[in-house]
Amino acid sequence: SLGMPGMHGTVTASYALQHSDLMIVIGARFDDRITGDLERFAPEARVIHIDIDPAELDKVRHAHVAIAADARLTLEKLIEAVGSRDKGEWEEHLLRFREEHPLSYEQGDEAILPQYVVEKLHEVTEGKAIITTEVGQNQMWAAHYYKLEEPRRWCTSGGLGTMGYGHPAALGAQVGRPDDLVCDIAGDGSIQMCIQELATGVINKLPIKIIILNNSYLGMVRQWQDMFFEKRY
Repeated sequence: SLGMPGMHGTVTASYALQHSDLMIVIGARFDDRITGDLERFAPEARVIHIDIDPAELDKVRHAHVAIAADARLTLEKLIEAVGSRDKGEWEEHLLRFREEHPLSYEQGDEAILPQYVVEKLHEVTEGKAIITTEVGQNQMWAAHYYKLEEPRRWCTSGGLGTMGYGHPAALGAQVGRPDDLVCDIAGDGSIQMCIQELATGVINKLPIKIIILNNSYLGMVRQWQDMFFEKRY
């Protein structure tokens, strides 16, 4: 696992896609945050695209093999067909590349950086919390810096971009897993979208933890204004 690719992803994951000769794409839609300029995205890669919705197949990127089916059933058949192999030169190359281009940030003296907060959350929970996220930069920092140790502990709305998702998702996760620690990593903008659900948590005595990474902006919107719209706020 190399992390998320694309403009909010890791250098290594994006590099791996860009230089691959085969992509097996499962339930993903080649959105522009991943591909950038579609004409230049992974030019040598052949594509096997698996999605339960046939409308997604060939919609953005041509699929050399398009499979409209349940992902689990398809993967079971695919595993039977191809077998397994040991790691080779390609994987070793990517691991070296990841060591040369790690995620990084510089923690100064004036403010606590959000990346540091998420790293510390991972440290104190030993990676065992159920993590929900809102949408925006908080979501990206959570994906990068909270290293999940077990499956079924990551709840996020992905590319759907549903601001306000994380708080009610945390409440639902706490009901479903009452003995687990549940944390919602939020931004100061998106936490307001469903903040009325604080009452739901109190009434039902759901001990979720909410970590608000407050940068006093809709951070991802601000990021795009800075990068692409000449700082027109």
